Amino acid sequence: MQAVKTRDGSKLATAIVRGALTLAVFSALMIAALPAQAQTQEVLYPFAGGTSDGSNPYGGITFNKGNIYGTTYDGGLYGFGTVYQLTPNGSGGWTEQVLYSFCPASPSCTDGENPTFGSVVFDSKGNLYGTTYGGGASGFGTIFQLVPPVTGSTWTYNVLYSFGAVPDAENPVNGLIVDKSGNLFGTAYNGGPGGNGAVFELSPTASSTWTESVPTGINSLYSGLVQNPTTGIIYGTSSTTVFELGKNPSGNWVELPIFTFASAAQGSQPNGTLMIDASGNLYGTTVAGGTNSDGVVYKLTLGTGGKWTEKVIYNFGSNGIKPYGGVVADSQGNLFGTTTAGGKNSAGIVYELVYNASNKTYAERSIQAFVGENGALPYSGLVVDANNLVYGTTYLGGANGQGVVYVANGHAQLTTTTCVSSVNPSTLGQAVTFTATVTPAPPDGEPIVFEPVGQSNMVGGVATFTVSNLKAGQTKITAVYDGDLGFITSKSVSFFQVVTK
Repeated sequence: MQAVKTRDGSKLATAIVRGALTLAVFSALMIAALPAQAQTQEVLYPFAGGTSDGSNPYGGITFNKGNIYGTTYDGGLYGFGTVYQLTPNGSGGWTEQVLYSFCPASPSCTDGENPTFGSVVFDSKGNLYGTTYGGGASGFGTIFQLVPPVTGSTWTYNVLYSFGAVPDAENPVNGLIVDKSGNLFGTAYNGGPGGNGAVFELSPTASSTWTESVPTGINSLYSGLVQNPTTGIIYGTSSTTVFELGKNPSGNWVELPIFTFASAAQGSQPNGTLMIDASGNLYGTTVAGGTNSDGVVYKLTLGTGGKWTEKVIYNFGSNGIKPYGGVVADSQGNLFGTTTAGGKNSAGIVYELVYNASNKTYAERSIQAFVGENGALPYSGLVVDANNLVYGTTYLGGANGQGVVYVANGHAQLTTTTCVSSVNPSTLGQAVTFTATVTPAPPDGEPIVFEPVGQSNMVGGVATFTVSNLKAGQTKITAVYDGDLGFITSKSVSFFQVVTK
């Protein structure tokens, strides 16, 4: 769904997917969810909502010094969203700390409210920066800073800028980027010279203050910006174009559309924030358009004469649909992203586009379908780490229904499970030992379920279970390994254990 443009700086229009999955539908989805089990996607943290925690993260996550940072749209002490930190607890889990709850002075919210699609960024000193869609001195949103503590755990919150009325930018979305000089750039959904959105810049001054400017107005959607680290050129999308923003010889910013989505086949509504590769190619997503009208993944390549050429590398529709987030790449050139719909229970998926270097094509593969308990409705893009694990958030789902932070593994190993019986047929009351073997061997201690008689844990990829109370007749036995973040679920061939009197 696409939000209705608003001009009053109020909360994000209710037409946005905040209401795309109603509580009734979500409750039904949770009831239909599978029993909890290990998969190639794991929930790192389920948001609880209420006054103790944030809820409903639109934006993605940011890593800094091994910790995870992000924002939630709702929840917190005052119900207007939070900035949170997840820290490894040393036992394989994560501990959350709410760094800031927005709008302690409700209803004025001069400090900002409801960060929207907003990831956060850090400068070289460890200061955190982000945006809020609403609130501020004029109600049109803010740019904020959180300064880490020298001692203790309390961060210091500062409003660096409150957006004003047109021609200023209004209602920033999708967070910020920071350049080598410490300047902050972002996009606003409203405001600007044309009133339909803008790109803004916030620059530090020698006197430790900040100066805001609006380099250009655009007809904005919800995508953020990306900067080429070599050339300094900034790229983004409007409702119909991909544009570049660079400085002319006079030092002034100049916006130039480099590609226009002229037909539905090329994609439409480019909401996904762009990714730039080492060669300067741009990759993005659209929510609509393409062969099935469910969005596309596209690549833009700069050719001779400064002309950019688009190639649609994937049309959504066969599984996941409606990608709001962009894509990221691993070290092999495979692309990863999320969709807000489609997949099991229509709650979205994490997908991989597997790159074939020989013919330079991509094949889609679903890594994980969201089913409710593991999250639902992922709007943000992903972050990929050095181990090719991808991290993201979902707006809904999880143990409390308020959204999650998760990790997924697109390169989990395929497994094979076999199962044998120590004696078959056996006599009534005779002890029978079932032995299951999983290859390659997952970590010790992971369970094997011997359906329907019991379960035990593996050592060296082998698990055994002994039972002596099988009923006379035939019992169908299947060994099931549920998998984990690094190993994919597998089942043995089923067989009948025969028990005679």
